[in-house]
Amino acid sequence: MTFQKATKKLAKLRLALFGPSGSGKTFTALRVAVGIGGKIAVIDTERGRAAKYSDHFAFDILILENKTLQGYLDAMTEAASAGYNVLIIDSLTHGWQELVQEVERIARSQFGGNTWSAWSVGTPKQMRFIDALLNYPGHIIATMRSKTEWVVSKDPSGKSFPKRLGLAPQEGKGIEYEFDMMMEMT
Repeated sequence: MTFQKATKKLAKLRLALFGPSGSGKTFTALRVAVGIGGKIAVIDTERGRAAKYSDHFAFDILILENKTLQGYLDAMTEAASAGYNVLIIDSLTHGWQELVQEVERIARSQFGGNTWSAWSVGTPKQMRFIDALLNYPGHIIATMRSKTEWVVSKDPSGKSFPKRLGLAPQEGKGIEYEFDMMMEMT
């Protein structure tokens, strides 16, 4: 165990973008990635939606069919092996939703419906995934869908209109601590 001088070259960006559908998460992730420079890969869980920006940005894409945490881990391992220095994961939400569903199945089958106890199986899987995010040898830009709510607002003339608000990322509690920066897209 040896201390060494800290340098910025050792630091890799961990950026999370969250917001409702249509807020620009994917486009912004690609713009940031291009600004960082280097080989860019996108793990796309949105059925190839990132490809609609291929006329604006140069990047490689992997359309992730296996949206389990293991599927994400396998894709991240492949990206690291291929030498991508910027990895965009668009989006983390599908993996989280799959894990929540798995915990609910485990609760019913092994713990008499007790989801609290079933998280004893789910939490280690989530922690392995977070460790993989933090240990990726390049920069990570991850998008997350946000829970949305509709409110009635008024325009300057007093006319009412519905307005969609993004509230919080659809991801595990405390995920915000794993990133250098969380950006809410509106």
